[in-house]
Amino acid sequence: MTSLDKPTTAQDGTRPHHGQAPHDAGPDADTVAAAGADGADSTKAMTEAALFDAFGGLRGMVETVLPGLLFVTIYTINKDLHASAFAALGVSLLLVVFRLIRRDTVKHAFSGVFGVAFGVVFAMMTGDAKDFYLPGMLYTLGLGVAYIATTLAGVPLIGLILGPIFKENLSWRTRNPGRKKAYAKASYAWGLILLGKCAILFPLYWWADTTQLGWVLVALKIPPFLLAVYLTWVFLAKAPPPIDVFAEMEAEEQAERERAAAAANGTTAGPPHEREV
Repeated sequence: MTSLDKPTTAQDGTRPHHGQAPHDAGPDADTVAAAGADGADSTKAMTEAALFDAFGGLRGMVETVLPGLLFVTIYTINKDLHASAFAALGVSLLLVVFRLIRRDTVKHAFSGVFGVAFGVVFAMMTGDAKDFYLPGMLYTLGLGVAYIATTLAGVPLIGLILGPIFKENLSWRTRNPGRKKAYAKASYAWGLILLGKCAILFPLYWWADTTQLGWVLVALKIPPFLLAVYLTWVFLAKAPPPIDVFAEMEAEEQAERERAAAAANGTTAGPPHEREV
């Protein structure tokens, strides 16, 4: 029990008079405020690091935008579907190779390669350059629906994504209601932002030409993403800190080893009366 939780009974058994400080008053208000500020800063820093790891940071955004930007730029210039598609696929592969050379994580670059490859295959099959964007648009739509649906089901998708990074896994579902509420808010934000993006893109897919759709899509790559990440940071920075279930498991394993060692020592030593004999 912390000093702030201790009863205000003096050592002689009497309670202090009104306005009199107890003998063990604990830390003053400035100390408590400073500790709270340090804890808040630590939570914010942890949240920033987790979001950076989950969504790839600046390099991840470049790897997301560059293939589509290259495709629409080349297609705007020469209207050549094949040249545009293979240039986009080529730069995606180069980004993966660059990460492999630097021995960085390749999950974000690989996801970009698969997205571009699906777009290239789809556009080649239909012969319509506009279809290069369709798989990504369908993915965005499905992801937006998934964020909303999982939140309504009580398992917010953003919590499933960030839980392992925070080393809390699914402990927030039953043991940390404040974080579950923050994950729900963040998931709703992601879902609504992605669905709003789809509400702009799908009408353009039907009514606009390839270059118009492509430039709008490139323009909408980063701002909605940054807004969703920022809102996630705001919600989680104000939430209770995560429960480190890995540390709990390690502590339990250590306690179990200590109990086993104590039991083994007790058996070896024998009961007191045997030692006296």
